[in-house]
Amino acid sequence: MITIRNEQPTDGPAIEELLDTAFELGRHSRPSYRLREGVAKRDDLCFVAEDGARLVGVVRFWPILAGGRPALLLGPIAVHPDHTGHGTGSRLVRAGLEAAKAAGYGIVVAVGIIDYLGRFGFRRASLLGFRFPGPVDDARFLVRELIPGALDGVSGAIEAAQPATRHPGRRAG
Repeated sequence: MITIRNEQPTDGPAIEELLDTAFELGRHSRPSYRLREGVAKRDDLCFVAEDGARLVGVVRFWPILAGGRPALLLGPIAVHPDHTGHGTGSRLVRAGLEAAKAAGYGIVVAVGIIDYLGRFGFRRASLLGFRFPGPVDDARFLVRELIPGALDGVSGAIEAAQPATRHPGRRAG
């Protein structure tokens, strides 16, 4: 039985192992990681999936700016290969998006597969005038409005969170 709960600090090693399994060691060179460097994730919006006592999935959210407005970067989303295809990732994403909306965020940005994230309301960000700060496949650069009207009149650069939310030396995961 899979349970979803908020990520806890003690989950760190198991999450790192899961992310290495899901994305391999080169994951830190991906463009979305540049937006996370030195920025604290929103712990209250990060969730894990457990099968008994084994951590088998994770979703995380990071503060960013989208067109100068506070927003969130979704990711990584990872489910252990032994547990894919059973809705665990979808449950994690839904839990995170619901928590993000409850926290007052109106915009979520992601770099992912539209066939997967489209079912949660994500659409191509460049069509709305957003620009990612590095090389990224335009078809994978996505945005979702959590609060109706949050994207009205908003476009421009996706940027790392302001220095007030940075924590030097903290490793992004």
